[in-house]
Amino acid sequence: MSTTPIHLQEVAKKQETYFNQLDGIRFLAVFLVLYDHLLAGFNTLPIGPIGVTIFFVLSGFLITRILIESKNQYKPREDGFKTYLKKFYIRRTIRIFPIYYLTIFLLVVFNVPPAREKFWWLVTYTSNIYIAHHEHWLGVVDHFWSLAVEEQFYIFFPFIVFFIPNRHLPKLLVGFIIGSVLLRLYYFLTGAPWFVAYVLMPTSLDAFGLGGLMAYMYIYQRDLFDSTFKRGSLVWLGLAILGGSLLWYHLSPDPHLSLNSVFERLAGSIFAFFLIGKAITGYSGVMKWLLENPVSVYLGRISYGLYLYHNFVFNHYHITPTHPVYRFMHRIYRSFPSLEENLVFNFATYIVLTIFVATLSWYIIEKPINNLKSRFKY
Repeated sequence: MSTTPIHLQEVAKKQETYFNQLDGIRFLAVFLVLYDHLLAGFNTLPIGPIGVTIFFVLSGFLITRILIESKNQYKPREDGFKTYLKKFYIRRTIRIFPIYYLTIFLLVVFNVPPAREKFWWLVTYTSNIYIAHHEHWLGVVDHFWSLAVEEQFYIFFPFIVFFIPNRHLPKLLVGFIIGSVLLRLYYFLTGAPWFVAYVLMPTSLDAFGLGGLMAYMYIYQRDLFDSTFKRGSLVWLGLAILGGSLLWYHLSPDPHLSLNSVFERLAGSIFAFFLIGKAITGYSGVMKWLLENPVSVYLGRISYGLYLYHNFVFNHYHITPTHPVYRFMHRIYRSFPSLEENLVFNFATYIVLTIFVATLSWYIIEKPINNLKSRFKY
């Protein structure tokens, strides 16, 4: 099997289509998370974890693709490894750190629990390790666990890609998938709480591994990639596997004490694998409209802010009586009592508020800072 990458111009021809639809995929993923978190008391299925898994598989694809192409470009150079790492980490830092650390700073300034008490866990991207070690969630910053998982993956994976021969990378990624499932099985058999195996980085590697395999196929096996993912029937296969897992979850007396907790992420990862792969080759029809319409593309573009801020928007406006928005909402409820228990109205309200905050963040902070990445092109 040849490991010679296709010409960069051929890659460029594909970029516009799949990047447009991948923004739509990000929108779908973050919507699932927001739906699950904002309607947690009424939702009976793990919709949010599916959204997080989609993000993990998507990151696995994008990061692996970037690293392989960067390696192929810089490894022949004398200072190739240094340049390869510098460009990757600088670009990741520009995209991820500014609003993350700004959020932590504001949480500390306004003394929002548990920001001050768990400050070092948050600033070092180790909140997931805290949750697993202490077997205790962190309240309003619970959702930072997935950001910690991604950051921990970014720390070690560039070294693996650079130093392992390209032909051996698929074997390693398959090892990620198998090892991750076996590790979750170990935690299950030893009686650890379900969320210990849920929040750790090594137990999430099946999602990143499947995304990485997709990237390898995209670069080195393009014919196989196209023939595999252009078939929309495989998306239905992935959906059937995911549906089986959700049915298992629903029928289990305690889903977190069943083997489904071991295989749930794998089922979601397989679904995301086919969902994203098809988006890269390009959906048509209704899915094309859903993923490429301006609203989906925009919300996908600001999905990082939507994910980062949504818990704070919900908690602050929902339980802070002195906040103007809280008082405004309760004046509406007094005038229209039926709206207070109307799930659609409340969900739409919190979604609009979250989009508003994320939009301000995008235009005032994220987009200007992201423009700096042009100075560190691969």
